[in-house]
Amino acid sequence: MQGYLRADGRKGIRNITLVCYLVECAHHVARKIVDGSQDDEVHLIGFPGCYPNAYALKQLTEMSRHPNVGAILLVSLGCEGFNREALAQAAKLAGRPIETLVIQQAGGTKSSITQGIAAVQRIKDQIPIQRAQIDIDELVIGTICGGSDGTSGITANPAVGRCFDMLLAKQATCIFEETGELIGCEQIMAERAVTKELGHEIEAAVHKAEDYYSKMGYGSFAPGNAEGGLTTQEEKSMGAYSKSGHSQITGLIKPGDIPPKGGLYLMDVVPDGGPMFGFPNISDNAEIVEMIASGAHIILFTTGRGSVVGSAISPVIKVCANPETYNNLSEDMDINAGRILAGSATVDEVGEEIYQLLLAVAGGQKTKSEELGHQEFILTYKQFEAIGPSCLPFR
Repeated sequence: MQGYLRADGRKGIRNITLVCYLVECAHHVARKIVDGSQDDEVHLIGFPGCYPNAYALKQLTEMSRHPNVGAILLVSLGCEGFNREALAQAAKLAGRPIETLVIQQAGGTKSSITQGIAAVQRIKDQIPIQRAQIDIDELVIGTICGGSDGTSGITANPAVGRCFDMLLAKQATCIFEETGELIGCEQIMAERAVTKELGHEIEAAVHKAEDYYSKMGYGSFAPGNAEGGLTTQEEKSMGAYSKSGHSQITGLIKPGDIPPKGGLYLMDVVPDGGPMFGFPNISDNAEIVEMIASGAHIILFTTGRGSVVGSAISPVIKVCANPETYNNLSEDMDINAGRILAGSATVDEVGEEIYQLLLAVAGGQKTKSEELGHQEFILTYKQFEAIGPSCLPFR
């Protein structure tokens, strides 16, 4: 596989230029800059909040120096609380060409759009293009399930687990998450941890999630899950858990933490300190963003009910669990894991199919969501404490 070697030594599988708005007031201008660039490698991301948030700064900092990102334009209104100087400095230190456009200094909407389109072209021209071989052990792969139904836990999710085991056998880095959807599986996961101390951290993370959802008065079991045939939270949890495969769990990370070495990592996406800003993740794309902030080159997205989302920065491979859903939404689905249910393929065979497609996508092949132009992105307020010393026992 050929990728892009960055100045900081990391390797990406795409060469994206980001246009990043730093407050909702700059969103419209930033979107028009992306549209005016007429380039599917120019992606829009951003943070809508006016008040600063350490979590949001960390996520956008990691986005700005993600290996799939070649350059970045920051679009600021000018009076928001976001620390644009810190973000720009982080990208610059990582060797990414970067410019900042301040609307209040640029003359307003039309002038800012014109200047922004020109700035995008300038920074794109400054990206040093150096191609390099990417080995499997250099890949970071995340997985999430969305729109789960009664087929998810017996087709798509275990097939992704098989793919994870194949990747991990070659020392790749794999991330699974949704601690709020793993309630009841904490002891099983703890038994797979490389140390007892890490096992305790995993149990504590799931208990925190359970407490958080209890206080919010709304669990992760949605009406759509029930309509799709799931009956209990435990059933949903076991299905979500199967995406992790059978390998040992190497560490526990939080959004924006970069895994220090290959292995299987659980991402704790539930904020610390109790409910403060609302639900931990208001949509599937919020969790996709968090895994990308932790370095994921590609996201494996399993779905039973169906989903049509993709993502900015990193390609999304959609693995459809339900054969009926695949027939209805085949133009958006990359893999038909429903063949397992129909008896025309085994879990191992679909796992191999996912693995081979993942390698092709890492080598440049576009996913369905990329071909359709999906570049969803969402970032909200959260708060996290730093991970403890037992979370990465072999750092």
